[in-house]
Amino acid sequence: MASLTPPRAPQKPVVRSHHGHDVVDAYEWLRDKEDPEVIAHLEAENAYTAEQTDHLAALRETIFEEIKNRVQETDLGVPVREGSWWYYSRTAEGKQYGIHCRAPISGPDDWTPPAIAADRAAEGEQVLLDGNVEAEGHDFFSLGSFDVSADGTRLAWAVDTTGDERYLLRVRDLETGRDLDDRVEDTAPGAVFDATGEWIFYPTVDEAWRPDTIWRHRVGTTGDDVVVMTEPDERFWIGVGLTRSRQYLLIEMGSKITSETWLLDATHPTGEFRVVWPRREGVEYEVEHAVIAGSDRLLVVHNDGAENFELVDVPADDPTSTTDRQVVVPHSASVRLESVDAFAGHLVVEYRREALPRFSVVPLGPDGIGEPVEVEFDEPLFSAGASGGPEFAQPTVRFVHTSFTTPSTVVDLDVRNGERRVLKRQVVLGDYDSADYQQAREWATAADGTRIPISLVWRRDAVRVGEPAPLHLYGYGSYEHSIDPGFSVARLSMLDRGVVFAVAHVRGGGEMGRAWYEQGKTLSKKNTFTDFVDVADHLIAEGRTSPELLVAEGGSAGGLLMGAVANIAPERFAGIVAAVPFVDALTSILDPSLPLTVIEWDEWGDPLHDPEVYEYMASYSPYENVREGATYPRILAVTSLNDTRVLYVEPAKWAARLRDVGAPVLLKTEMSAGHGGVSGRYESWRERAFELAWLLDVLGRA
Repeated sequence: MASLTPPRAPQKPVVRSHHGHDVVDAYEWLRDKEDPEVIAHLEAENAYTAEQTDHLAALRETIFEEIKNRVQETDLGVPVREGSWWYYSRTAEGKQYGIHCRAPISGPDDWTPPAIAADRAAEGEQVLLDGNVEAEGHDFFSLGSFDVSADGTRLAWAVDTTGDERYLLRVRDLETGRDLDDRVEDTAPGAVFDATGEWIFYPTVDEAWRPDTIWRHRVGTTGDDVVVMTEPDERFWIGVGLTRSRQYLLIEMGSKITSETWLLDATHPTGEFRVVWPRREGVEYEVEHAVIAGSDRLLVVHNDGAENFELVDVPADDPTSTTDRQVVVPHSASVRLESVDAFAGHLVVEYRREALPRFSVVPLGPDGIGEPVEVEFDEPLFSAGASGGPEFAQPTVRFVHTSFTTPSTVVDLDVRNGERRVLKRQVVLGDYDSADYQQAREWATAADGTRIPISLVWRRDAVRVGEPAPLHLYGYGSYEHSIDPGFSVARLSMLDRGVVFAVAHVRGGGEMGRAWYEQGKTLSKKNTFTDFVDVADHLIAEGRTSPELLVAEGGSAGGLLMGAVANIAPERFAGIVAAVPFVDALTSILDPSLPLTVIEWDEWGDPLHDPEVYEYMASYSPYENVREGATYPRILAVTSLNDTRVLYVEPAKWAARLRDVGAPVLLKTEMSAGHGGVSGRYESWRERAFELAWLLDVLGRA
């Protein structure tokens, strides 16, 4: 059978004009996914990718089986107490989706999660929702809302069966197991009951897929929903929630740089919300209700005059007071304060120091707030953070600890005596031994002198430090999102084949504080790309790897990073995986009619109205900067047809332009998925096996 030739999308040039520049775009026609020619082109790309990777079929199956055989397929999460029930999810061998269950508590003082067997129902267990049943007849299934009323009698749940992030909201009677007649189409994730269980508050989105309106729905009615609040500013998202104390409903609004919170007494759900702090451009804050020394207080984490944020305590009935206000956690230039959780007897404060997430427990007593105690871990690299817990009165802190070598571990810390109780450690079947692997932190020096942290992990007996080894370098670097050390079953298939895994903690992320983020956004965005190249250069110079043994990966905004470094330094890498990549950034950010564009102007700048931003983005946007004559590494671009965040057209156009200059590029499009890719766990394992097999092939380890 003759080999397929690389698909060549026909050129249909259109001209865009902005700020005196005329840009010819030959592949913008690929945006119309209703056009049969577009679908035919994507299917041709898929066929070509399938043929070009056919020789990896056995390796893909081997890696899939390795992942599957390391996972305890019949398993369950650690139960979480809420009201009179322990809530948990279980998985069953051969089933794609989780099964959401609950079992009754033994009494009001029962704070010890029950030991429930993974392979059989607990005493009194009730199945609230079986994702496998609800997914029947659908190629895609995703829950967007899942909230149980305070009295435990009703479930609000919402499902997306196409991947476009529009959810059908339903209400289930948990005493009968039947769904009520309530049906609300096209909601956004995040519906919640009020404290009475009589009302549901839920968000909807505008035409740009921005959550912009909060509605109130009375359970048992249809068609009479009331708009509670609408956010007209196109830069802002809106969401709704209930405080852990169940004393207040909250509506939160936020752009990339500004936020505002409104409160309502939860016992009067049809009343009027009141603002906590009126919004001020550039001021971000989050609110938590606490009862301190018998008084209702609001704990506010904010950045007003505090770049890395501080925590203040203000009266709930007068939050703007300057006389009755105290600083609980002061600003620090070296510590990025992130959040606070309030419980009846303690607070949990989360923060980031030296590129690692950490947390402290702060006791609450009759005299007020005590001294914080940091929870420590004996590893050079780790991630640790509180996992919340819905019960205000709980005397324990539930937290999760993990690292590159430590499987995810759920622990309850007893605030009264400091004792830790390991509730569950992620089961890794087979012969996994954390002592076989080593993790380390290194620092690269950027061209401007900035020190860039690098996290690494490798198998001790498969890599000789000082000898170049195959190395898989991952990066993101946007939205102040941090890539923290974490365990991955799938990654073991690479480590056991002698591949070193590394994370470049480049600017634009949040690893080193707010300034780290500011130095990698808008008119400083190129620092993200040059930092990644400088990290690659450091790893090569230190003898960790070599260009022919170095592959890179990033997704979404990290896919933009991949596209940029492919243009800047194609000779540094043997291969690049770009997942749902934001590679046609300038075109997208120029068009306010596209989903989420206006919201993104605070992150990238506004090229539509600002010539300087236009020039700057035009100088790095991957699609515009594909280089004629450059020797590109092998590139695999993965996308989804129904993605509403990074549209499939971006990698489709990018691949077409790369192919014009002879770059060895493959494009793989999931034809029934969204931004997160395929939805079932087995399908997601197969997708990851596909990507890892391709990377191993590039590295000569297939």
